[in-house]
Amino acid sequence: MDLNFYRGKKVFVTGHTGFKGTWLCKMLLDAGAQVTGYSLDPPTDPNLFSLSQIEEQMDSVIGDIRNRELLWKTIKRVNPEFVIHLAAQPIVRDSYKDPVLTYETNVMGTVNILEAVRNIESVRSFLNVTTDKVYLNREWEWGYREDDPLDGYDPYSNSKSCSELVTHSYLNSFFADSSVAISTARAGNVIGGGDFAPDRIIPDCVRAAINGKNIVVRNPFSVRPYQHVLEPLYVYLMILQKQYEDKKYAGNYNVGPEDKDCVTTGELVNLFCQFWGNGQTWENKSDGGPHEANFLKLDCSRIKKVLGWKPKWDIIKAVEKTVEWSKIYMARGVIPKCMEIQIQEFLEEK
Repeated sequence: MDLNFYRGKKVFVTGHTGFKGTWLCKMLLDAGAQVTGYSLDPPTDPNLFSLSQIEEQMDSVIGDIRNRELLWKTIKRVNPEFVIHLAAQPIVRDSYKDPVLTYETNVMGTVNILEAVRNIESVRSFLNVTTDKVYLNREWEWGYREDDPLDGYDPYSNSKSCSELVTHSYLNSFFADSSVAISTARAGNVIGGGDFAPDRIIPDCVRAAINGKNIVVRNPFSVRPYQHVLEPLYVYLMILQKQYEDKKYAGNYNVGPEDKDCVTTGELVNLFCQFWGNGQTWENKSDGGPHEANFLKLDCSRIKKVLGWKPKWDIIKAVEKTVEWSKIYMARGVIPKCMEIQIQEFLEEK
């Protein structure tokens, strides 16, 4: 895929002030797209959206995905051809603390954006980004496929399962005979520079390293499909383009790393310590928190066959680039330039 495809095209992104949303908007802006973002204020302080300095380059609207009237008004003003839905309450532990907010945001937010899409004639390609956690997790040692049952355990995962079902219902009820192509993407755990979220392993690693403390790991033996954030973002843009050109490419897609890169959290933290240096260490310390899956992998054979995609950066490269970004941030370096260079390096990778 050549991102020059998006030059001059109007793209509407929900959740643009978040970690993934900021990286996605940076990719699109660098490609010459006309980007409008709709999201709450950045969720953390510090945050990647502010550090990236992209707000002045795009149409940034601060709004709640639950506010259907403002969402409709904004998307109608823009008349985009492409819509990618990232806005969500994305933290598993936060979903236990406030399940109502989680369901309102992740389920009714999906309803609201789909209602907007079906009433805006300009939209041709829509992608709902969910998660690898949508599946009924049986702690299998093999990857889940797109036709496996959906039934996330915790409120976050379950709300994303519901978001998938909402999308499927809207597709059957309203879009089957329309010109709008609709897909969902179920991505694995992403890492990369600029994630400041609480209760995520790599941000916890960076905070501990910067403060000269040991990294605390809650469950070093849990297996997750870790990948650099640029991997799924590239795939999202590929899906949007392919289904725009031909609706036969629309569908549900898993997006994750190769099996060899599905590592335990302990192995991931070991890699982080290796690249960080300075004698950085970690300790195993369970805090008795709520249930989280121990084993989770994705089977990505469908997207490889249908779209001819394969991952570019393995887990070693992903951690190396995350540490590289974090050290530039710690040294008060130029973050927009760092992001631009890393995106270009990723795109040029064979």
